Amino acid sequence: MKFDRLDSMLGMATKAGKTVSGEGQVLSAVRSGKAFLVCVSSDASEATKKKFQDKCSYFKVPLFYYGDKDRLGAVTGKAYRAVLAVIDEGFAGKIIELLSKEEHR
Repeated sequence: MKFDRLDSMLGMATKAGKTVSGEGQVLSAVRSGKAFLVCVSSDASEATKKKFQDKCSYFKVPLFYYGDKDRLGAVTGKAYRAVLAVIDEGFAGKIIELLSKEEHR
């Protein structure tokens, strides 16, 4: 799967201040209804994956797996990251649209 446009969109959302990262901040965003999309790195621990699967399912927040921790960190301009939430509906919608196009290729 190619991530170029997805990388770009996540990077723009981060530069615009429309993402939060780190388990605590992402959980808070999901619980408060501020998260419109959650990205979990594919190499996150099984406990982290389950925690976010459960929370996102309960709060009806779309979740997808994205690259590894290094890649998720790189697109956000930070050290490695295991989880990231998009807190802007417009950015989240565009990212979901890109993901659905990738799945149908």
